[in-house]
Amino acid sequence: MEPKNKIVVLICYYGEFPWYFSYFLHSCKYNPSIDFRIFSDIAHDFDLPPNVVIIKKSIEELKALASKKLNFTVNIDHPYKLCDFKPAYGLIFEDYTHGYQFWCQSDIDVIYGDVRNFMTDEFLDQYDFISLRHDYTTGCFALYRNTPRMKRLFMKSKDYETVFSSEKHYCFDECNFVWDELTHSGKTIFEVETEIESFTHIVKAAERDKEIRAHFDFILLEGLIGRIRFHQGKLIYKKVFEGILYHLYWLKRVYNPKTAPKSIPDTYLISPTRIYVK
Repeated sequence: MEPKNKIVVLICYYGEFPWYFSYFLHSCKYNPSIDFRIFSDIAHDFDLPPNVVIIKKSIEELKALASKKLNFTVNIDHPYKLCDFKPAYGLIFEDYTHGYQFWCQSDIDVIYGDVRNFMTDEFLDQYDFISLRHDYTTGCFALYRNTPRMKRLFMKSKDYETVFSSEKHYCFDECNFVWDELTHSGKTIFEVETEIESFTHIVKAAERDKEIRAHFDFILLEGLIGRIRFHQGKLIYKKVFEGILYHLYWLKRVYNPKTAPKSIPDTYLISPTRIYVK
């Protein structure tokens, strides 16, 4: 039975597709009830799963679209700056979200597990925003209910125009770089000094004031933890715990094969130093 809560994942990527893009696409294939829309100008010869569409759009076209939707000139002079804009994707790309109950920001440096095993209809019905961490909003994957309020929630930040107009990267989509303080000190975002009012500030405040229903829980796999097995769309850690996705943020810094695999096996292992077939 098809889920009633349809999800579209919105991603922007520019430059060259890295070696792990094949793993990303392979994991998308195992989530057929979720649609993935990647905005890029990269020529490719990948065999895309039916639920993945690459929409050709240059950085200049994207900048013009964002400026039009936001009603002021934005600054997207380098691709990494797009991270700041993730909370605004629902507004910028609203023409691509018709008919979906949820839209999602994500990256391509992830390997998805069984997303629907976590994001069931019963679970999604309860929330307007879902983060995969307990302490801040996750840029690598976060779900938004497709409503006018959630598409514009980022505008509650007193700094969003400054952030979107500047060439500087502010980590607006997460917590303005204070990950370590939030992770290790036990403090909340309101107890840590930051340069700008980030999206974590906004969501946590809206949750506190009962303006939205938000869910924060650590359900992703991240870091150089190893002992992860991907098997036919499932990510299992230590043979016991299931994760919604594995974020390759740290692994791609220590593992950088020169060539991308031509095909991805349906079962493989992820160690602290590599991905391999046993």
